[in-house]
Amino acid sequence: NDRYQGIPKEGYTALAECLLDGIEVRLDTDYLRERAQLNTLAEKIIFTGPIDAYYDYSLGHLAYRSLRFETERLEEANHQGCSVMNYTDEKTPYTRVIEHKHFAFGDQKHTFITREYPMEWTPEAEPYYPVNDAANQRLFSEYRAMAQAENRVLFGGRLGEYAYYDMDAVILSALEAADREQQICV
Repeated sequence: NDRYQGIPKEGYTALAECLLDGIEVRLDTDYLRERAQLNTLAEKIIFTGPIDAYYDYSLGHLAYRSLRFETERLEEANHQGCSVMNYTDEKTPYTRVIEHKHFAFGDQKHTFITREYPMEWTPEAEPYYPVNDAANQRLFSEYRAMAQAENRVLFGGRLGEYAYYDMDAVILSALEAADREQQICV
């Protein structure tokens, strides 16, 4: 329901690079599997995975929604005129269409779109969004109490904070966490 939508001038990649400047980044690394060794490398850990997975589901599984993606090349310069279009009606089987060129301000004669389809989540599926019902919020509050007792680990993002975030809100949350830790990227 936001009246405006925007993308950082240089895109989200540049913003993430700024936030991570001077920090070692490891990709394709399963933190939970390599936790003991990785914890020796830093004074603070920022965990953005599922908070219940961090605690080995000791209180039970939180529920999530998952997604399935279909990407298509279209032989047209502009399909929808914006980066993201949401669909909330019952007849449309997908919930969102992303037109990638609008994130990088492309001017190609063709475009790529990705349709997002809702998918039931299982522990084997990728979790994308929390299920914000009373039972899950109660369970999350128990995990959050455990997380607040942590000295070395900060939990962030949709999965770590078990909250739905638009990009502007998740960036704000990350900056506020950095400010609390007095490690602001300038």
